Amino acid sequence: MNYDGPIWSVNLDSEGICELKIDTKESGANVMNTTAIEDLKKAISTIQSLDNVKGLLITSGKEHFIFGADITEFIGHFQKSKDELQDWLWSINSEYNKIEDFPFPTLAAVNGFALGGGLEVCMLADMRIASPTAKIGVPESKLGLIPGWGGTVRLARVCGPDTAMEWVATGRQWKMKDAFKVGAVDAVVNPDTDLNQAARKMLKSMINEELNWQEARKKKTSPLKLNKTEAGMSFKGGEAFIAGQAGPHYPAPVNGVKAIAEGAYLSRDEAIKKEGFYFAESAKTTAAASLVRVFLGDQFLKKKSKKISKGQDNLKMTAVLGAGIMGGGIAYQSASSGVPILMKDINQAGLYAGMTEASKLLSKLHKKGRIDSMKMNMIMGSIMPTLSYGDFKGAEFITEAVVENLEVKKKVLAEVEGQVDGAIIASNTSTIPINDMAVALKDPTKFCGLHFFNPVHKMPLVEVVRGEKTSEDTIAKAVKYCLQMKKTPIVVNDCSGFLVNRVLFPYFLGFVKLIEDGVDFRRIDKVMEKWGWPMGPAYLLDVVGIDTADHCTHTIGNAYGERMKFDSNNIINELFKSERFGQKNGKGFYTYAPDKRGRIKKSYQEDIEPFISKCAKNKKEVSDTDIIHRMMFPMMFESVRCLDENIVESHIEVDMGLLLGLGFPPFRAGICKFMDDVGLDKILDAAKEFEDLGEAYKAPESLVEMKNNNKKFYN
Repeated sequence: MNYDGPIWSVNLDSEGICELKIDTKESGANVMNTTAIEDLKKAISTIQSLDNVKGLLITSGKEHFIFGADITEFIGHFQKSKDELQDWLWSINSEYNKIEDFPFPTLAAVNGFALGGGLEVCMLADMRIASPTAKIGVPESKLGLIPGWGGTVRLARVCGPDTAMEWVATGRQWKMKDAFKVGAVDAVVNPDTDLNQAARKMLKSMINEELNWQEARKKKTSPLKLNKTEAGMSFKGGEAFIAGQAGPHYPAPVNGVKAIAEGAYLSRDEAIKKEGFYFAESAKTTAAASLVRVFLGDQFLKKKSKKISKGQDNLKMTAVLGAGIMGGGIAYQSASSGVPILMKDINQAGLYAGMTEASKLLSKLHKKGRIDSMKMNMIMGSIMPTLSYGDFKGAEFITEAVVENLEVKKKVLAEVEGQVDGAIIASNTSTIPINDMAVALKDPTKFCGLHFFNPVHKMPLVEVVRGEKTSEDTIAKAVKYCLQMKKTPIVVNDCSGFLVNRVLFPYFLGFVKLIEDGVDFRRIDKVMEKWGWPMGPAYLLDVVGIDTADHCTHTIGNAYGERMKFDSNNIINELFKSERFGQKNGKGFYTYAPDKRGRIKKSYQEDIEPFISKCAKNKKEVSDTDIIHRMMFPMMFESVRCLDENIVESHIEVDMGLLLGLGFPPFRAGICKFMDDVGLDKILDAAKEFEDLGEAYKAPESLVEMKNNNKKFYN
């Protein structure tokens, strides 16, 4: 061994092959952090001092090559000026370039994930060979950034600018068949072939001049050989398209295109410096700081869930009561994640509907080539329909997903408890308190809430609800089940609506009051979508279901009194009484019908206006800023009350709950982070103007106290 550092090692063998290996000794994964970069400098210096090196092989001693840069360090770097950021990047790139400039051929052997900074290390080599299961990509745009260690420069020159623009803008991970097709890797080994042995053989071919590594290097280090007029049109078209896709709140994808375009005809070093300029431009945006914060919030939830479920065995058999939309969705998610599930309903028609829904979802995956016929049949076989409780004896975890009615749920829960021995029972309820249902059970310690969001297969969040008598073992098993189903659980304490719906309905209350003041619902939708929500409140109500929303307004209103009281003739109730249930029956605020491709599209029809007119009591002048304030203040204040009442333990869980459960704009990081960014003094001053609208607009005392003490949610 010529060098053996904490991260990197260097070993020159008797054949002149020098292996540069990354194998982090103090953690479970390879990442490029400050320690790794400093250690790489020493490894490079060692290689430069060696005689008789004929070729360099870059390898990983871990299951995955390199996951990328250490994101936990990024927030510190964001505090630097743009010039300081560019200097920092160049100090790293100047070292990286030494690998690319070695006077002998270099090859990277790529296994597992090579993402972001990991792929940029691979791209330093003249050529790349990969295992068939490897995945590569530059996901920086998902963090509001662009590659900063030569990624835009080398991808454009190796794979072509069009591919580079797509990879940088989308941040996708790519399988080897796609990577090989565009030239990002030069060879892919067979599944039964040892990667390192194949890599050594390939490197020897490069050393023996059987593979033209000099040409590969020249292409990678030289300006692009493209017609400037045609290339300019391609870059302009790509920039316009990507800007349209990304939207105004996410500047990084466009900055990535600019880095590629402006670096295309520059020398390698100048192009890398141009990339550094656009990295700094991206890094200093609010979007980057927010998206990194979202990433860290996601890591926080994963660590917390892992801690809560520590020591719990994987569930081997579960069950769901009710084969409706939610029950069928839970059955599909459980089975497709490898956890067999019984699905019970009261009649054959219900079971048929549940199985049909699962089949439709699997057929879509099969059609897209994501699963083969055998996998599809295995998953369908893991959903076992039944009309009898007698089959539940082996079920370890049972989720009740029947109609949202307290008395019906209590009856069903008592029935199932009498049929099983020791199983955990959970209710998939959206608003009914767990404690109200627990009175029907003999052993409430084995009962909790498991609030999935619709559609189950798409929505990542599950609220695990702790009742007064729920045991910690029950919570641990529920969290474990969520993780097995590839969901993100957040543990919340019991209350009506829990976290997400409790915070959502004051937002809907703000919408209802705007309708009462004569504001066009289409305008409200446009304003809130421009603010960053994936859909406006009218559209969201149609998607949720007007019938569901109307039921929840009564439940929530009864639980929280005047603060969340909806007037009896509010627009939601008026649409419900006329059976305009939204997307589910084709009419709500909007009208829904399939287009030529069979996709459901919304449109405005004037037949909605009589309902609007009936509810519009006033005709007030309301600005766009007023719309945002009137929609968001009740949501902000209720989020704070959830923290005050310990419904969740931390502001991070509030922020991540709204992001994952409601689609809160990621570029704003979360509702608590948003309040920090705007400033509590500005929020509280602006809110005073709307206090006459009701209790929902009056700030909690704890928030006033935070403002008076100059405190923030995030330090």
